[in-house]
Amino acid sequence: MSCSLAVVLIPTILLNLGVNASKMSDKQSARAQVEDLVNRFTDQFESYKNAGYNETQTRRDFIDPFFTALGWDMDNKRGYAEAYREVIHEDKLNVGGITKAPDYSFRLSGSKRLFFVEAKKPEIDVKGDIHPAYQVRRYGWSAKHPVSIITDFEEFAIYDCTKKPLLSDKPSVARVKYFTWQDYLKEFDFIWDTFSRDAVVKGSFDKFIVSDKNKKGTASVDKEYKLEQQEPWGGRDKFRSTADH
Repeated sequence: MSCSLAVVLIPTILLNLGVNASKMSDKQSARAQVEDLVNRFTDQFESYKNAGYNETQTRRDFIDPFFTALGWDMDNKRGYAEAYREVIHEDKLNVGGITKAPDYSFRLSGSKRLFFVEAKKPEIDVKGDIHPAYQVRRYGWSAKHPVSIITDFEEFAIYDCTKKPLLSDKPSVARVKYFTWQDYLKEFDFIWDTFSRDAVVKGSFDKFIVSDKNKKGTASVDKEYKLEQQEPWGGRDKFRSTADH
């Protein structure tokens, strides 16, 4: 290699290495942050499972930092105008003619909502309790979201929201993926590659939706949504105090 060619190529190679290192460090840093959360939750597990540890504490101590690690501006530290916030806390959503407030609404700045995250305290049985599953699916269905998430940090469940929710459904119905805090590091590649802000911008979320779009029994949102709007939720709202905010 001539000296002149080396002068041209070396800066380019170094630049590419720098870009790759930056990308790696973002993911590695996020993994380290999640590992810290996992260790803290493990060390004080009994305290967090206590009934006195509430949802607000869970959100502040674990859920907010978890998604912050994934690159989301949870507190609008960039100072964007309200219309351009990435994460809306207690968003407003019309569900069966009643205004509800999903805990988190994620979106890219200025664009439509992508997915909801509904938070619970660790005392709640996310995997086995019908009410949290029905709640998040009902929110996602009403907003026409393909998927949404429910988590108390101890558990993390992703639901297909294109299937119309029924109170008679078991919690496992339309659940696409489920894992616990003990699986976060093992599942970190999936979590980062699907739900990190950088990955979402690059289309990973859309790919995840497409990959799960044709699941058996999944209904068309647009096809059934109009029918749902014509049906009063009626007796289904008797669980409103426990299933919805």
